[in-house]
Amino acid sequence: MSDFLWEKSYPRGVKWEIEIENAPVYALLDEAVEKWPNNYVIDFMGKQITYTELDNMVNRAAKGFRALGVRDGVHVGLYLPNTPHYIVCFFGILKAGGTVVNYSPLDAERELRHKIEDSHTDFIVTLDLEVLYPKIARMLGETRLQKIIVGNLKEVLPFPKNFLYPLVKSKEIAKFPTDGQHISYKQLLDNDGKGEAAPVADPSEKIAVLQYTGGTTGLPKGAMLSHRNLVAACQQLRAMQDGPDGVLMDGEEKVMAVLPLFHIYALTVIMNFGIMGGSEIILHPKFELEAVIKDIDKKKPTMFPGVPTMYMAIANYPEIGKYDLSSLKFCASGGAPLPVDVQDKFQRVTGCRLLEGWGMTETSPAGTSTPLTNKRVSGAAGIPVPGVEIRILDVDDKSKVMPTGEIGEIAIKGPNVMKGYWNKPEATAESFVGDFFLTGDTGYLDEDGYMHIVDRTKDMITSGGFNVYPRLIEEAIFEYGGVAEVTVVGIPDDYRGEAAKAFIKLAPGAKEFTLEELREFLKDKLGKHELPAAIEFRPELPKTLVGKLSKKELVEEEKQKYEERKKTKAPA
Repeated sequence: MSDFLWEKSYPRGVKWEIEIENAPVYALLDEAVEKWPNNYVIDFMGKQITYTELDNMVNRAAKGFRALGVRDGVHVGLYLPNTPHYIVCFFGILKAGGTVVNYSPLDAERELRHKIEDSHTDFIVTLDLEVLYPKIARMLGETRLQKIIVGNLKEVLPFPKNFLYPLVKSKEIAKFPTDGQHISYKQLLDNDGKGEAAPVADPSEKIAVLQYTGGTTGLPKGAMLSHRNLVAACQQLRAMQDGPDGVLMDGEEKVMAVLPLFHIYALTVIMNFGIMGGSEIILHPKFELEAVIKDIDKKKPTMFPGVPTMYMAIANYPEIGKYDLSSLKFCASGGAPLPVDVQDKFQRVTGCRLLEGWGMTETSPAGTSTPLTNKRVSGAAGIPVPGVEIRILDVDDKSKVMPTGEIGEIAIKGPNVMKGYWNKPEATAESFVGDFFLTGDTGYLDEDGYMHIVDRTKDMITSGGFNVYPRLIEEAIFEYGGVAEVTVVGIPDDYRGEAAKAFIKLAPGAKEFTLEELREFLKDKLGKHELPAAIEFRPELPKTLVGKLSKKELVEEEKQKYEERKKTKAPA
């Protein structure tokens, strides 16, 4: 029997010790098809697909991939936005015995080239869009890439064949040749779908997905996520709903899918978790505020996983009161720290509980989750999910475990934690202390086992010898009226080494304020060494494709400005 600090905070009936099914990822779909054959699994722009229909397409895709030579050890890339192609090909690749490599549509050609070569990707699936196909086409002959499978939007829409997707103009459609290096999605599925799924002898060893990290420092690394890692993550998250207080009903839920499926958050929390429970996935190509709010009102999703910037946008939407959001049982925030003020405003405006969780690419991404109970711990990212163990280690001495309430580096252990980094044994070794993965996040556990994220160790600012955590500054700035978004980075400082600078996007109608006014407001909330040395107002702040606020562009800008000032000896 385990005895962890956080167990006392679990809802009734939830236990830390759970048995993880040792099965391939595609078993999640197989079991759902058997239980709910006629339920809808996908709603894409009004096109609804049942579990039986999806199963048929997946089996045909699997046979098509096998005919191309996909088998154990063969890696197939998915270079796709949120369309049914992604779900069909993801499970089709796994049933053929291959490994999925996820690519972001925002990847630059240099990054695409690196990932193709590094991951040993032989085939890639994409769409005939000008923003996608030409970049991949240039990889033929320049990399190991052998074939491109090309789909189009007409084949997954409910409209007549001559009706072009409303958001895509004809000039945005790319033409591709009919040769030995290209195959259409239609050709891939042009078979009877007969044949057994490739067996997975050991789901804990077989790599299901190579998921590349963001590459904020150096080139991206591929996290090796096994079949068991991904299945475990789903079962761990679902275990938080066990017991009499759970609100999810198998075969009855609908999940709003605006996060990109190629990102580990959506891959697990929306697609795999949704399919495991027989849910309908309301699939949007991307987050568009009005379209999402209207779909919540019309299609009545019960779950909405997102990132903080999405909830900021919804809470600040002037006409939000016109729409009925009452179908939502809860919303889940992940991918980035959730500011307390954003959580408060969203819950007040919508009446929907917003629960924060934490995880990483390397953890599939299960880690912590906020229990759906009446207790609220402000600013916490939840408690470790069943099967996950978390320790807080001394930042400088990883052999030392920090006492309850003290800040250190978060280390995590569990069946959801990756096997390691692809072809990078040294990086893998550096990332583990025994069985515990070193996350690079700093935080602490309180006496009830709730985890409080302080910051990324890489984002931490060292100012005059003091450790300064940007998130603490951001939380304090949010309390100043009129702030819609804020991100804080360290900028070069000749005297202190680094200093904090806040980049701020104002709410509609709010007026700019001076640095002095802000510092005066913050002086009883932050230490003197934590007060920002500069502020800058911008109409928009950089974001990743997932919608997280991104610091790396701002850090690079400030470094370049500093270097220019040094050259000209201009004052700061």
